[in-house]
Amino acid sequence: MFETIAIIAIILAVAIAVILVLAATKPSTLRVTRAISINAPAERIFPLIDDFRQWTVWSPYENRDPAMKRIYSGAGRGQGAAYAWEGDKNVGAGRMEILQSAAPSKVVIKLDFLKPFEGHNTAEFTMLPQGDATSVTWTMYGPAVFMSKVMQVFMNLDHMIGRDFEAGLANLKKLTEK
Repeated sequence: MFETIAIIAIILAVAIAVILVLAATKPSTLRVTRAISINAPAERIFPLIDDFRQWTVWSPYENRDPAMKRIYSGAGRGQGAAYAWEGDKNVGAGRMEILQSAAPSKVVIKLDFLKPFEGHNTAEFTMLPQGDATSVTWTMYGPAVFMSKVMQVFMNLDHMIGRDFEAGLANLKKLTEK
């Protein structure tokens, strides 16, 4: 019996060591970027991003918890506008604040996740005119803390977050091409 427990303990120790070594090889920064071409002028797209109250109509995160609590503070839109949320396990809790707003081409947001895991990132939206269309890019970047690296051993965060960004950009496209 003791030998069996010892073997199981050794196997678990080796498995944990392998996971930790793999996590240590992951990049120290996280960066996710997705882009879309929208057949609308940047002036039509920009207000939907620059005003957190408008996010309820296009953000893929807004419908995951119908009971999610939202608190808007600071400026109504643009630099200084802030948005805090608290919801179930699907959305967690956090806060965003617009740090830079350059109409109609760029919005930079400080993004702080508080639950279920703490994380501090920057989100950027850029809108570049291309003829009658606008290329819209959504990027999130920041440090990958060790817990994030451990999660990356088991899941592809670029794919997981990227799917959400793709859905949000598709929603922006649908709204602004009407």
